[in-house]
Amino acid sequence: MTCLVAIALASAALLGTGRGVEAAGEKVALHGAGATFPAPLYQKWIEVFRRHQPEVAIAYDVVGSGEGQRRFIGGDVDFGASDAALNDEQMARVAAGTSLIPVTAGIVVVAYNLRGLSSPLKLDRDVLADVFSGRIRVWNDPRIRASNPGLNLPQQNIAVVARSDGSGTTFAFTNHLAAASAAWRDQGPGVGTRVDWRGAAMLAPGNERIAGRIKLAESSVGYVEYHFAKRLGLPMAHLQNKAGR
Repeated sequence: MTCLVAIALASAALLGTGRGVEAAGEKVALHGAGATFPAPLYQKWIEVFRRHQPEVAIAYDVVGSGEGQRRFIGGDVDFGASDAALNDEQMARVAAGTSLIPVTAGIVVVAYNLRGLSSPLKLDRDVLADVFSGRIRVWNDPRIRASNPGLNLPQQNIAVVARSDGSGTTFAFTNHLAAASAAWRDQGPGVGTRVDWRGAAMLAPGNERIAGRIKLAESSVGYVEYHFAKRLGLPMAHLQNKAGR
């Protein structure tokens, strides 16, 4: 589940109804909504598909996994996209039927904004969980310094940035923390597309806004899909894996 800069591989599932399409020769309009995580890829696919099939109009609203699930279950869209799959109870509420299709995968990274560091920040598994739960509050905490000898960590408060909306990225990230840390699993905010950060985080919707908030806020750290962090040039932490490396 982990590598140097990756927290988790999170599959993005398309949720499709069993309804039919228009007869041959007629215009077809498909409307979808959901995750910000795979949105750049979906938008590219739609652009390319439209050039080859101009009679098919496809729109995708980038609203987050939770809202995409809600709209799909409510029958407001033809397809939804979520990094957390629908459960059996949710699928049963879709009168037209549901097909879950895994379509892509991506990497969740921990990005940060700290000036003057000579090398990438390293975070142990238990330290990572305690930073995001608010147990570790300053960058020069002894537990962070222990993994970063020689790194000039500032005596500044850690500003955690997290998602405010229902998010598959949050689901992937909190699922990783629960697997890696007994403290998070037993006493932390838990696992879900939306969790209670207990006042320990600045909140923003969407991967794009999370990345932008980290870019602007000095001393901040947050979780975001790799594409958004790379596009803004955000440094990404090296994370300890299960083997302790």
